[in-house]
Amino acid sequence: MTTLFDIFGYLVVVLHGLDLVAQTLLIGSVAFVVFFAAGALPATQSARVVRWAAAATVATTAAVTSLNALVLASSLGLSWWEVSGSGFVIAGLAKTAAAAAIGIAAARNPRSVAWGRIGVAAVIVVLCASVATSHAAARLAGAAPLMIATGAHELGAAIWLGGLPCLWLALGREASTATAVAVGRRYATLAITGVALISGGAIAFAVAYMGSLAAAYGTAYGVMASTKSVLFAGLLLLGLANFLTLRRIAPLASSIDRVRRFVVVEMGFGFSILMAAASITSLPPGVDLVDGRATLSEIAARMAPARPRLESPDHASLALSLLQAKLDAQARAAEAQARPQAYVPGSGKAPPRNASDIAWSEYNHHWAGLIVVAIGLAALAYRSGRVPWMRHWPLLFLLLAVFLAVRSDPEVWPMGDVGLLESLKDPEVAQHRIFVALVVAFALFEWGVSTGRIASRALARVFPVLTVVAGTLLLTHSHTLGNVKEELLIEYSHMPIAVLGIAAGWSRWLEVEAPQAEGRWAGWVWPACFVAIGVMLLFYREA
Repeated sequence: MTTLFDIFGYLVVVLHGLDLVAQTLLIGSVAFVVFFAAGALPATQSARVVRWAAAATVATTAAVTSLNALVLASSLGLSWWEVSGSGFVIAGLAKTAAAAAIGIAAARNPRSVAWGRIGVAAVIVVLCASVATSHAAARLAGAAPLMIATGAHELGAAIWLGGLPCLWLALGREASTATAVAVGRRYATLAITGVALISGGAIAFAVAYMGSLAAAYGTAYGVMASTKSVLFAGLLLLGLANFLTLRRIAPLASSIDRVRRFVVVEMGFGFSILMAAASITSLPPGVDLVDGRATLSEIAARMAPARPRLESPDHASLALSLLQAKLDAQARAAEAQARPQAYVPGSGKAPPRNASDIAWSEYNHHWAGLIVVAIGLAALAYRSGRVPWMRHWPLLFLLLAVFLAVRSDPEVWPMGDVGLLESLKDPEVAQHRIFVALVVAFALFEWGVSTGRIASRALARVFPVLTVVAGTLLLTHSHTLGNVKEELLIEYSHMPIAVLGIAAGWSRWLEVEAPQAEGRWAGWVWPACFVAIGVMLLFYREA
């Protein structure tokens, strides 16, 4: 059970993010069907999206509710019957039943749009159940207005972002230019309504959950909300680009294809924003955190450029190594039968840290930054066409993966005494290993594409997709330092890296999808993003 508590915080953020994505897709696809019911658009494809979204909502809601119930029952010693009366369990059951009803209705008569109108009632239940488990419902005062703002915020995200897959299908290759213009312009009405609802909710959240500029920059809630706003601004620009394209669309299939490519990127940015929203809901509102806020002077001091640390401290000087040596000496003196462990993954206790640990972490980030800068520069050199042998640049990712696998967690094999499988009980270690696996995948797939060994466009998409996934996971990355302010100051460097990673992934996606169109400029953007990420890592500091 201690292991469950240790990984609960990170796992519930990821599951809640996936639940938000599924819910958004479900509400948005139903809204699309209802809104376009008067038109001549076939409903079969949209109904298929609704069915998949309903199934995903059922699965993710059940997983989140079950995990929360398990932790509550185990921590308080309650029976399952007692836990079943909790508000979040009732809300989860209602949401699951409503989503299942929508899926069944969509499956019974997919060629008709009438079921979409019936699904509106179930959508209302889904939305209300989601609001019932939000920050707003937990407020001791002023909960009702905040719950209305939360509902509007989630509804706005759903009718804009959740309807994008249906829009992408409606703009398929068989769609005529007239149909594309009609559908796109009508969908713009949905999108504008969604943006208005999102903005209204965001303003209410800023006032109620932060309340001051100091909370906006001095708390983790404020930093995550700011990061989400940056991604939202990028999403608005993408939506505006599609809107303008549809207004002056040419009678060519290539014009419709361009809109569809940017719709995919919109969906990708929307996914990252929803995962960031899930991370925000795991944090206490900034207005509630008075002590422990970071000041502007502390942030400026931490973010100021300094000489990179390129010399590593000795492994024996790390806090865990010193503690383990002390415990070993005590065990020998007492003639203990079993060797005590200084670090036990899954124990729920944060490992100690000293100056050498800080130096070790900075050394890791700075050398990783040098490698990432080299990756970006090598990719730019190959993109220029003047250095053809640079096509092997993706192999630099393998160097980064080996470095991270060995150095990121010194208490874990191969440098420490803790076995690899046992170490995965620690959520931070598990996240590091996931990143290493993603980096290896970067190397193998992109090297195959760069050298011509992989000719499939589907496989060429692996690198950009994994880059986006890595950036999105960084939005949910946690550090168990036991010091709120220190965690916040670290997030100040990680959040820009996450945004740059997401931008790099989608610009590379555009280069793969349209090498003769967006690829002309996108091919320069994503390597530049890697260079910028590397430079930020070079100036990373923890003290």
